[in-house]
Amino acid sequence: MSTEKSLFGSYNGTDVNKYTIKNCRGMSFSVIEYGATLTNIFAPDKNGKFVDVLVGFDDLDGFVERSDYQGMTVGPYANRIGGAKFSIDGREYNLTANEKGVTSLHSNGELSHKVWKYDSSGENYVSFTTDRRDGVGGYPGNMNFTVKFTLTDDNKIKIEYRAVSDKKTYINLTNHSYFNLSGFAGGSILDTKIKIDADYFTPVDEFSIPKGKLKEVEGKAFDFREFHKIGERIENDCRQLKNTHGYDHNFCINNYDGSLRKCAEAVDEKSGIKLEVFTTLPGVQFYTGNFLNGTIGKDGKPMKKRTGFCFETQYYPDTPNNPSFPSCLFDAGQEYTSETCYLFSAE
Repeated sequence: MSTEKSLFGSYNGTDVNKYTIKNCRGMSFSVIEYGATLTNIFAPDKNGKFVDVLVGFDDLDGFVERSDYQGMTVGPYANRIGGAKFSIDGREYNLTANEKGVTSLHSNGELSHKVWKYDSSGENYVSFTTDRRDGVGGYPGNMNFTVKFTLTDDNKIKIEYRAVSDKKTYINLTNHSYFNLSGFAGGSILDTKIKIDADYFTPVDEFSIPKGKLKEVEGKAFDFREFHKIGERIENDCRQLKNTHGYDHNFCINNYDGSLRKCAEAVDEKSGIKLEVFTTLPGVQFYTGNFLNGTIGKDGKPMKKRTGFCFETQYYPDTPNNPSFPSCLFDAGQEYTSETCYLFSAE
């Protein structure tokens, strides 16, 4: 195991460092202080070659100026909040409506587009911390956040989140990595096979906001309880797929009880790389890069539509306005914690 630190760039006069952690089997990942962002994951393919399975950028300017949250830590509330508002104990809070002037998406990038502070590191981990002031973006509470990235010798990346506020507030953190298990140069992800352990998903309206009810996946293009190629049904004549121009939906993980459990898998036949996702959270947003528009990324290559997919572990979207969803409302001083793991292998 080893951890290396290097300068990645400068943001508003502040140095942004990159930390690269490699295990005894040669797998590695890199993460930068800007947005507590995963920039690279080199996983072994079926021939023993290490492939960078993350879509993203080679330099800091890409993440600052052209990012669609590639690899970033997202919060204090990941995903969307309908009407850009919610209420706590009868008081309404108005949020930044940064999507179509209607919804609040990813808290307007608050945690994603700031330089986190180095917290600690060891031979197989690094952690970062950041604070936010009460009222920023409309959210109540002075908050503190910590995220820790660990690499194990069985090729697992473990992400541990902690947060606490001095006022009652909603907290929902995730990582927004875009995966391409053939490597970014592999092009489309439509032939990648995925599996999601969910009997239900949350259908959405034209603004990608849940309608408040769960819908069974059985018999629909959303049934990934067995492996299906991403592209197999993505163009089906289905209102839900048309609303979001592909998959961009929250899946309700079966048997949620707060323990760490497998929620999703993906396999690429060309590279043989397999990704298994584990989480302590109740939902996972499956997104197929529907709005990637050719922005130039690594090695000068364009990030076109559906060149990356996301498994964003989370509480459900718009939970503050849907009391039947698992709650992510935390009292003052109550600690939020969650864990998500990405396990890589080859077959």
